[in-house]
Amino acid sequence: MSKIEKFKAFRERNRKSNGYLLRKTSFNVAYKIIRFVLLFGLCFLILQPLLNKISLSFMEERDLYDSTINVIPRHFTTENYKIACQLMDYWQALGNTLLISLLVSVLQIISCTLVGYGFARYKFPLKGLWFGFVILMIVIPPTTIQSSLYLNFRYFDIFGIFELITGEPLNLLNSFAPYALMCLGCMGLKNGLYIYMLRQFFRGIPKELEEAAYVDGCGKVMTFIRIMLPDAKPMITSCFLFSFVWQWTDSFYSGMFLSYDFAILSNKLSRLSEVLNGYLQATKGIEKATTAYSSAMIGTGTLLVIIPLIIVYLFAQKGFVESLSQTGIKM
Repeated sequence: MSKIEKFKAFRERNRKSNGYLLRKTSFNVAYKIIRFVLLFGLCFLILQPLLNKISLSFMEERDLYDSTINVIPRHFTTENYKIACQLMDYWQALGNTLLISLLVSVLQIISCTLVGYGFARYKFPLKGLWFGFVILMIVIPPTTIQSSLYLNFRYFDIFGIFELITGEPLNLLNSFAPYALMCLGCMGLKNGLYIYMLRQFFRGIPKELEEAAYVDGCGKVMTFIRIMLPDAKPMITSCFLFSFVWQWTDSFYSGMFLSYDFAILSNKLSRLSEVLNGYLQATKGIEKATTAYSSAMIGTGTLLVIIPLIIVYLFAQKGFVESLSQTGIKM
């Protein structure tokens, strides 16, 4: 059927519907155009700062002061990445950050899954009060207990036992111990949110599955391991990825528990401008980097921090999207 015949057929159908077909088609076309504009604008707002950092990271310093250069560098260079890697001790910091993020994520998932399942399936005294504390963990920012956390791990003791034995409390700072204790106690970064998400997911699973497992001879532990955990893989995947990403870029707990000399990406990135000034003074005799060059180097360091996350997303996007879609259906 040619375009003219299609147009005549459409006009005839529109005449028979008293103009309804034309109004409906016009509405659908306008809706698609508006949706495209909104999505394009939203994506541009999100990606534009990232694209700007990518552009600056490949510019030589003289390009930064050239008003005729907007996006594409005139003098392309990868020297900024070499300098940023050197100043940030990138590979060592990358390994330490990867190790800490993986350990923290695994411990958080283990503890939050158990607690979320307990809130969803069991009745115990003051259950509502305890779950209220979980909600407070989501609402109250962690900065309100920053001083308490620091003092607690700087002078760590259990009922005065360590001070009685060694003469002084333990200093757990500059180690993985504070992370482990907080994660196992469900007080780590965003743990309240993970408990809430897992609780809602487990509540959506029919109780008949557990009852059938009990009839077949499974105890509570084996039912949880064989029936509930495999069913909760989508939500556990989501929580694990969220935990990994947030821990990867965390500077609050890392700055409090670890010294700035400890090689992790968040600490190194926060001190990049200061280290850059020392590097320029030692190599070029420049006392302080210009604002433009300092911003470009910080942008380059930021890209080095987020590149591993982009790689993780590229490999995990299928499972991550599937987990979110299934989670949305069940919740």
